[in-house]
Amino acid sequence: MSHHLDSPIARQDPRLDLTDFFLFRGERGTVFVMDASHSLAGEDIPRGFHPEGRYEFKIDGDGDAVEELTYRFTFGERGPDGGQSYRLHRLTGVEAQDNHAEGTLVVEGGTDRVQELGGGARVWAGKAGDPFWIEPDVLQAVGKAVKYGTRVDLTGWEPVKAMNLFAGHTVYSIVLEVSDSELLALAGPDRRIGAWALASLATDVGGWRQINRVGHPMIHPLFAQLDEDLGDRLNLGRPADDVRTYGATVAGMIAGAVRAYGTAEDPDAYGRCFAARVLPNLLSYTVGTPACYSFLQWNGRALTDNAPDVMFSTALNTPLGLAIGKDSITTKPSPTYPYVPAAA
Repeated sequence: MSHHLDSPIARQDPRLDLTDFFLFRGERGTVFVMDASHSLAGEDIPRGFHPEGRYEFKIDGDGDAVEELTYRFTFGERGPDGGQSYRLHRLTGVEAQDNHAEGTLVVEGGTDRVQELGGGARVWAGKAGDPFWIEPDVLQAVGKAVKYGTRVDLTGWEPVKAMNLFAGHTVYSIVLEVSDSELLALAGPDRRIGAWALASLATDVGGWRQINRVGHPMIHPLFAQLDEDLGDRLNLGRPADDVRTYGATVAGMIAGAVRAYGTAEDPDAYGRCFAARVLPNLLSYTVGTPACYSFLQWNGRALTDNAPDVMFSTALNTPLGLAIGKDSITTKPSPTYPYVPAAA
C-alpha cells in the first residue's frame, strides 16, 4: 500500500488516514489530490472527512522544504445523505507554517460538486474509487526484506495469481486545481515546487495534532510495515527535518537489503543515495509539465503512475514487479476534472 492504514495513530480514525498524494498537470493548471478514509478500514465506521480535522496541501517554492503556501480544508458534520460542507483557506508566507493563522477564506462549498474558484481554479471533494494498486504477497515480502536486510522471498508466489488488494475499494478525495501562475509566483527560474499533504486533528486544548503526512508513495510499506512506532514517527515532523531525523535509518535499511542482493559495490553508499532521493519526503514537480513518477524521472505523480514497481525496484537496486498494474483498478481515472475514478 502507499499510505493506507499505515500506522497505529492513523488507524485510530481512518478519516484522517491519508492513503495517497498526487501532483500533476490538469486541463487548466496544476492539480493536487489527496485521498483519505479508505473503505478497507470498514464501511461500518465513520467515513468521509473528519469534522474536527484539517486537511492541507503544503507547497514549497524555494527548495528549503518549508512551505510558503498552504491550502487548508476543514469540513462540517456529515449529513444524512453523506454530504459535507467545507471551507478552504489560503495561507501564504509565514502564515503558511502557522497552525493558528486564519489565512484568507477562498470558498465555502459542499462535497460531490465542482466549485469554481476564479482564475481557472476549482475544487471538488467527495467519494471516489481508489486509483492505487498493490499485490499483498509482494508487499509483505518487500517489507520483510527491507526490515531484516534480506532478499525478497516470494517462494510459492505465482505472478499469474497476482491480485490487487484495493480493487473495488473507495476513498474520499480532495481535488484542487490551481493556475500555474499561482505557483510560479513562488518558484524559481526552474519552475520547480515541492509539495506534500497533511492531516491533523483538533486537540482539547486548542491546538492541532498531526496525524498523517504524505509526500513520496511507498515510504511506509518500505520502512514501517513491521515497525509501527517508526510508522507513527514518519507521520510527524516536517520535511525540512527529515534528513536529520530519518536519513540514517532509511540509508541503513536500504543498505541491508541491497547488500543481500549484491547489486551495489558499496551498499552503504547506495543506501545514502536512496535516502537523499526520498528525503525530504515531498513530491518535486516542474510546473506546467507532464507528471512522471517512473524509472526515468520523478516529477510529480500522475494517477496512473506505477509507483510500487518503481519504488520497490529502486529501493532494492534490482528489478521487482507486482505482476499487476493500472488495469487492475476497478474504475479508471478520467482525463477530465475531477480526474479521480468514480466510486464503484
